[in-house]
Amino acid sequence: MTEAKNLYQNRRSVYALGKNLPISEQDALEIIDNAVKYSPSAFNSQTAHAVVLLGENHQKLWDITFDELEKFLPNEEAKAATKGKIDSFAAAYGTILFFEDHDVVKGLQEQFPSYADNFPIWSEQSTGIASFAVWNALAEAGVGANIQHYNPVIDEKVAAEWNIPANLVLRAQMPFGEKLQEAAPIERTSRVRVVK
Repeated sequence: MTEAKNLYQNRRSVYALGKNLPISEQDALEIIDNAVKYSPSAFNSQTAHAVVLLGENHQKLWDITFDELEKFLPNEEAKAATKGKIDSFAAAYGTILFFEDHDVVKGLQEQFPSYADNFPIWSEQSTGIASFAVWNALAEAGVGANIQHYNPVIDEKVAAEWNIPANLVLRAQMPFGEKLQEAAPIERTSRVRVVK
């Protein structure tokens, strides 16, 4: 019981990330693959996909992100603040990109028309579950991570750079790496109602 509680309590948004990992790269990749593979999905649709960017590809993602964001920034002060934030993500070991397979969603909508409106929602839930599973598993291994959402601003450039098929829609970016600093304490409130 205590281990299960700690698993979720130990998963935090860690923003001070470094280039070293407390585990091998291969172990980290296996953790990510296993968490995505065994995450549940509605109708076993398995719509959640992940692409792991390492080395120069990881850096390229955050260069693209800043270049795209810079187009919307009104002044040098905003540019400097945004650059600092983006650089903190680039300082990590790597980044996991989470995608949804919309071809699968469309196929299910056609196969089960009475549930058609729900399949996009269920697909989003599956992607959320997969990213949470990855995040928890990395935290359990001592790897820090946080999750970002720069889509759809970066979608087109990401798809072109890494040959992402059109049916895969970007949903989130998760930089991960060495924890240089623990996450700050945060207040949590119970949001569970029990009815007997």
